[in-house]
Amino acid sequence: MSILETIQSGKESKPPRLMIYGQEGIGKSTFAAAAPNPIFIQTEDGLGEINCKKFPLAKTYDEVMAELTALRDEPHDFQTVVIDSADWLEKLICEDICREYCVKTIDRVPGKFGTGNTYVTARWGEVLDLLQELRDTRGIMPILVAHAKVETFRDPENTSYDRYTPRLLANAAALIVEWCDGVFFASKKLRVTKESSGFNTERGIASAIGAEGGERYIKTIGGPACTAKNRFGLPGELPLSWQAFLDAYRNGVQE
Repeated sequence: MSILETIQSGKESKPPRLMIYGQEGIGKSTFAAAAPNPIFIQTEDGLGEINCKKFPLAKTYDEVMAELTALRDEPHDFQTVVIDSADWLEKLICEDICREYCVKTIDRVPGKFGTGNTYVTARWGEVLDLLQELRDTRGIMPILVAHAKVETFRDPENTSYDRYTPRLLANAAALIVEWCDGVFFASKKLRVTKESSGFNTERGIASAIGAEGGERYIKTIGGPACTAKNRFGLPGELPLSWQAFLDAYRNGVQE
């Protein structure tokens, strides 16, 4: 068969690969729990108030991989797999590598500077390979939940500025963001006003916009404030709601 006969056309009807990240308690896990028939792989103990199906709390990287392998190989009817959270999974990855090399911290792994981080990224590659298999062979949608951190972004065309990113090592975060079809930053709408604090200085006072401490939303397109992206033609902001995402996703896919 000629290699030209393998050329494909048209859109693929595979589940999206998603990451949602943000501050603690914003509603990331609740968002993921509303996805179709989810199973949670929990690496941190934070699902007690959410009605969902979940594996026991994973305490090692090998336990996580065993759970993903079981979802790939054994019969079940789950349609979504949620890793909650990615940053705590990275902690397990680091602990696994430190045990292997008999060191206390990842930066003490023998080799050139950054060798430990390289090993962490390689382990993340193994996780993503299994998630990809689940998506491709069983039609299971992968969702990664993560916390946020503020980091300084050194823009080569402008001055440096701070922005929100997933709380992961830089190389691992870059790999995951590239792999995902949608990376969403969850936050609350706030209004910041300036107030004099004496001695010719000012401070910002934040007040919520909306009920219950502020209207919760997700950013779906990146900018100076945060890392975000989507391949579905979504609006730049959506309510922090699975239904709101699903409606916008369907509209984008149909166009």
